[in-house]
Amino acid sequence: MVLLGNTPYVAARAKSRRQKLADRSRLRQLINQSPEQLTVAIGEIGYRAEIDIYAGQLTGGDLVEAALTHNLEHELENMLSMCNGKIRGMVETYTSRFEYHNAKVVLRAVVNDVELEKIAHSILPELNDINTPWLKIIESADDLRSAVVQMRRKSFGPALIAVPEDSRLSDYEDALDVHYFKKALTSLNGKGADVRFLNELLAAEIDHRNLLNILEAEAVGISSENITAMLVPGGRLVPTRAFSSIAAGGKDAAMDLLRGSGRFDFPEFEAILSSSKEMNSLDPVIIWFKEREHAIMKRMSFLHPVSALPVIHYVAMKVQEVNDLRFIIRGRIAGLSIEVLEAHIL
Repeated sequence: MVLLGNTPYVAARAKSRRQKLADRSRLRQLINQSPEQLTVAIGEIGYRAEIDIYAGQLTGGDLVEAALTHNLEHELENMLSMCNGKIRGMVETYTSRFEYHNAKVVLRAVVNDVELEKIAHSILPELNDINTPWLKIIESADDLRSAVVQMRRKSFGPALIAVPEDSRLSDYEDALDVHYFKKALTSLNGKGADVRFLNELLAAEIDHRNLLNILEAEAVGISSENITAMLVPGGRLVPTRAFSSIAAGGKDAAMDLLRGSGRFDFPEFEAILSSSKEMNSLDPVIIWFKEREHAIMKRMSFLHPVSALPVIHYVAMKVQEVNDLRFIIRGRIAGLSIEVLEAHIL
């Protein structure tokens, strides 16, 4: 059992599991199958046990989605259990974001009055004990604030309680994002190339989130001076010290920052923005940012193969596989064309 705390062992296990994830050719095959065929096909690529667990009470998209989520939750738990010491702290810094995600799911369900059964059969499957506390909050919450109060003992509870009571859902979600990234960056105060690279990844995620908020704010007519309340400190392309220029100049000020950066492909980003404008959708930007994050992760995991970084890379790719499979099954059931699915997945 000593091996379980051994960094080379854990990194090797992560790389082995990453190689078993569905590649693009496999995803293309899945996109071309019917919803009925997909249940069998997704089972064959590693989700059969979870599909069997839920087959007695669910069917179709609900069955597949519950199985995917159940598998992912236990895989994250399993990978973390292999780690100890410094490597565990770094992996936990990354995986803790999924608790914040669950908090957002709960708040959105309460605000939108989503039936508990719908959440329990998909995003937070009830047969997984991990989700029981979250489902209880949805069941007992009368409104957004009462759900927040029930989360007060979470690590992010004080940050949510500090949000004014008459605030919107988006204000609570922003508070969760700010708290996660602040806590994550604070925890990465050690030395080493692995710490430096993970800091780089988190900074890129913050920059991407902030740039999306700036673009969305301009699209819906939010004034420049109100944009800064939506921004998360800690980025490098749009550093905290530049928030005042964003408040004054909005999107144009942000573009000037990107244009002057030596570590950002601004010409390619301009082409993506042009496509986004033609489509009247931020989807191309979101996909480009996600690909940029994956490129950073891939690079850091290969440069430092005996560290926490290959584990984090695997976790991110596993999450991406589950999201892709979820989108494929829901898209096929909804009647989305193969072309639309391929544009988002491939």
